[in-house]
Amino acid sequence: MSGTELLSVRDLRKHFAVKGGVFSRVIDRVHAVDGVSFDIGAGETLGLVGESGCGKSTSGRCILRLIEPSSGEVWFKGADVRQMNGTALRSLRRDMQIIFQDPYASLNPRLTVGAIIGEALIIHDLAKSQRALEDRVVQLLETVGLQADHMRRFPHEFSGGQRQRIGIARALAVEPKLIVCDEPVSALDVSIQAQVINLLEDLQEQFGLTYLFIAHDLSVVEHISTRIAVMYLGRVVEIAPARDLYDNPLHPYSEALLSAVPIPDPTVKRKRIMLQGDVPNPIRPPSGCHFHTRCPIRQLPLCATVAPPLEEKRPGHWVACHFRG
Repeated sequence: MSGTELLSVRDLRKHFAVKGGVFSRVIDRVHAVDGVSFDIGAGETLGLVGESGCGKSTSGRCILRLIEPSSGEVWFKGADVRQMNGTALRSLRRDMQIIFQDPYASLNPRLTVGAIIGEALIIHDLAKSQRALEDRVVQLLETVGLQADHMRRFPHEFSGGQRQRIGIARALAVEPKLIVCDEPVSALDVSIQAQVINLLEDLQEQFGLTYLFIAHDLSVVEHISTRIAVMYLGRVVEIAPARDLYDNPLHPYSEALLSAVPIPDPTVKRKRIMLQGDVPNPIRPPSGCHFHTRCPIRQLPLCATVAPPLEEKRPGHWVACHFRG
């Protein structure tokens, strides 16, 4: 760590046990996150993109310790997150929050919106009276574009976009420094996606928030991210400023992803890069570079035996590839 990052992740790994047999013994492991490293500076947005199943959401949840990492380091404001427990971990929850992907499943259907948002205020003792609690809930609802009387309603009475706004209000309730946005717009209609993205940008400017924005839609990530990290099969293969990545991707996998992004102009055509085969099984990922089984520029045996390190090939542009840079 240089000391300027709000969040620093080093060699983060999460392997899930696969059990089988009569006694449910561990017979294998899924390498969901397999050595992820990145930094996020205060006030910036790091977009984390990749195909479904590449480990994006698992990485975000390991950082928050919603899932315990198998190994690696997570530093937040200079403190070792993995060593925290009890009171220290509860205090950390105020500074690190999450917006979940599914606005239908992430809200308790038995609680009113006021109770859902106010729960964190009660847990962290941020409201000294019932009146103060209700006033704060109303303030949060209005901040995300909802109305005061919505606090008396239940989640099933709202649309998907409105539910996600409730989820955002819940995350804002404890005045966090970092918010992990776990595909917050993927379950919403396109028109609603734009509204939620604009809301997140406005909130970031208003409250000085820092985002880890997880998504698989590169066109969404482009508009909100300061920098973008590309993941493939549990590893980060490229990190670069958003504009630099879109204009000049260096890793072959990033090139393939960007070639699939539609251009909103019927007269312009982009050459599509088709990758070979399917994504390998994360239980037994390929040796060496995980991408070498589908890579159009691979050279054997080097790519199959030596994992390329994530190196800064250009100022601010990091790539894990033996032949690009």
